[in-house]
Order: sequence, then C-alpha cells, then structure tokens
Amino acid sequence: MRFLPASLFASVAVAMAAPAFAQPAKLDPQTAVYELRTYYAAPGKLEALNTRFRQHTLKMFEKHGMTNVAYWSDLDAPNGRVIYVLAYPSREARDASWKAFGSDPEWRAIASASEANGKLVDKVESVFMKMTDYSPPLPLGR
Repeated sequence: MRFLPASLFASVAVAMAAPAFAQPAKLDPQTAVYELRTYYAAPGKLEALNTRFRQHTLKMFEKHGMTNVAYWSDLDAPNGRVIYVLAYPSREARDASWKAFGSDPEWRAIASASEANGKLVDKVESVFMKMTDYSPPLPLGR
C-alpha cells in the first residue's frame, strides 16, 4: 500500500515543516485540526494543477480561514500527486471554511477557467489529524 508510507512521511514532515504562508487564524496546538490532503492529478494535468495552487488556491484557502502548512510533490506517482496539509482551529471551523470556499464565486470562476480543457484532479484523499502531546512545536520560519 503506497499511500500509507506517503501519508506517514507527510505526517512526520508536518512536524518538521514550517508554515509556508501567513496564518489566517491563531491556532491552539491542543485543539487545532490538521488535514492531510492528497490530490491525484488527471493524466497530463499536474503542471496545470500546480499552477492553479501557486497562483490562486493558497490565497483562496487563506481568504476562507484555512492555514496553509506545507505542500509536497510526490516523486513516486506516475501521473503526479500533490500532497498538502491545512490547519484549522477546529473540525467545525474546517467544515465552515470548505463550505464558504466551495461556494465563493471567485473560486468557482478560477476552477471553471482552469478546467476549461478538462478536469485537473481525478481523486482526492483526506486524513484528519491532531498533534500528539510529544510532537515538537512547528517551526515559525521556512
């Protein structure tokens, strides 16, 4: 099972990775919820997916209260995968953020334009995590 080692690696990397962007909300390490997301790019669409993340998605996540923690590319996936971690103050905050994000007219226009030549993602996997009591604090610098 290739996903399990990848998700374990990504989980460990989260503990060592720095937040890549400004945090939109103050997170309490005791209650924060982390979401490990894996996007399987549609064939031939990895670069377009990365471009959409680079130019639009991260900003839109922040707009809706999500904290961008870190992003990785999967070196072992034949068509490419984007693996990333978002953080939220709570599971309820996560659900509210994604609801607002999905209905945002600006995001809908971005998604529609970026998928004019076909969908960018074939499959999405999501794992919810919380920090353990023995995890070192996340560093503040990149």
